[in-house]
Amino acid sequence: MKAIISFLMGLGIFLFYACPVFAHCQIPCGIYDDHLRIKMIEEHITTIETSMSMIQNLNAAKEKDINQLIRWIDNKETHAQYIQDIVNEYFMTQRIKPINVSDWPENEKALRQLTLLHKLLIGAMKAKQTVDLENVKILKETLKEFEATYFNETEHKDMKH
Repeated sequence: MKAIISFLMGLGIFLFYACPVFAHCQIPCGIYDDHLRIKMIEEHITTIETSMSMIQNLNAAKEKDINQLIRWIDNKETHAQYIQDIVNEYFMTQRIKPINVSDWPENEKALRQLTLLHKLLIGAMKAKQTVDLENVKILKETLKEFEATYFNETEHKDMKH
């Protein structure tokens, strides 16, 4: 009985600390760092790319290291989820304003941003499903395009890559 209780307590502690880290609080604090979020997504894309390459290498090896293969797969999927979290919980819910149908020029920009964010979500999903590096390329291109539509020209030029 003690073993079961210890196991359940350990599991509870693990689950408490294993909660996902969200992109930003949902309190209207007004503290935003859009450039940081773009940098975070770039880093997650790079991590996905590295993970995919490692998975391909480990899979091609004569002797399979299943433990390392599983770890790289989990890493790839975790970072793809982080991208989805940032897109959903930061940009979609806090930074991109709902479209006002009576103001078409502003709608066009918002619609483009929403479309690119949706494309990032799909790209992250595809990164979870495969080890096709073409998906990484699409994620990188989509993020650059979103960045160009999101920031004004001065802000965009100031961003270091």
